[in-house]
Amino acid sequence: MPHRRRVLLVILITQLVVALVTGSVVVLVVRHLDGNIAAGPEIHHHATKQVRPGQPHEPLNILVMGSDTRDCAGCHVDGEAGLGGSDTTILLHVAADRRSAYGISIPRDLVVDRPDCTVDGKRVPGATDVLWNDAYAVGGPECTVEQVESVFAPIYVDDYLTINFGGFKNMVDAIDGVDVCIPQPLDDPTYLHVHFDAGRDVHLDGAQALSYVRLRHVLSGTDIGRMKRQQAFIAAMVGKVFSAGTLTRPDRLLGFADALTGSLQASPDLAGAGALVDLARQLKDADVAHIRFVTMPNFLFAPGTAGYPHVGLLPAYERLVQRVHEDLPIGKFGLGSVTAGGPRAHPGRAARDAAAAAGICA
Repeated sequence: MPHRRRVLLVILITQLVVALVTGSVVVLVVRHLDGNIAAGPEIHHHATKQVRPGQPHEPLNILVMGSDTRDCAGCHVDGEAGLGGSDTTILLHVAADRRSAYGISIPRDLVVDRPDCTVDGKRVPGATDVLWNDAYAVGGPECTVEQVESVFAPIYVDDYLTINFGGFKNMVDAIDGVDVCIPQPLDDPTYLHVHFDAGRDVHLDGAQALSYVRLRHVLSGTDIGRMKRQQAFIAAMVGKVFSAGTLTRPDRLLGFADALTGSLQASPDLAGAGALVDLARQLKDADVAHIRFVTMPNFLFAPGTAGYPHVGLLPAYERLVQRVHEDLPIGKFGLGSVTAGGPRAHPGRAARDAAAAAGICA
């Protein structure tokens, strides 16, 4: 949500594709978007796919990652080198009935045991008590997928998507910016060298939005506060995309979809707008307004301890994992969760509602 990121993603992409690929333009649009998406490496699984006989579709788990690499057009946005890590990880669960979905944010500072993983046919040794985003740094999406399936067993990851810095910035600019609620001034003169004034509807362009979702060394200085801002921003951006001011502007929709797909790398089965169109048709009845974003249950290590300022998993995470595995609604884990704005929602209201749900603005 992300440092480039947190883009609802699969649901958002497919809904946009549905909006764009109507009538005679379908072939041209699909061909154009098809050429944008880069195919990534195959997934090596730790988990086994659970088959549910008698259902028209299987549930889908799609891992969405934001890459901090600066080795891409438009990615040198902050003067930092970037280590090729992932500062954002969201597990997007799409129900078998294709009517609902939810995203689970995984803290980048979560302390885990990273399993052995396979990259380019070679085994990368695992490690104990390392941060979550270490997996992406040593082995990209392949190792991150294997880490999800190991730490959150028995979840099976069907596909993955990664998005880079430049793509996030361009997406925001394509829809003429996004309004967010900032309850108190945010100042980071040391790392990102930015300042944001407080306000109910603060308008951010692409570069400002990228800095906003990347801010970490402010207020609590932990990753949890940043994750809440990211979740609220994604929801506000979705609200803007599906607002009347964007839906009635095909140029903005196509610009957004172009920026999004042009910054994506996808697992082989998902690479290409053709695959997204197929998924879009399945998701025609999905309610974008009720896609929820929650955070994997965690606790902050106490100040003065070896783990601070990182986080560990609370026992409740096992119940959330089981709900994903059994394709159940998010249940009580969704209380206070962030939701995206529905079709033709007012973008300002969507931003305020998202911020309130994330605990950022009342």
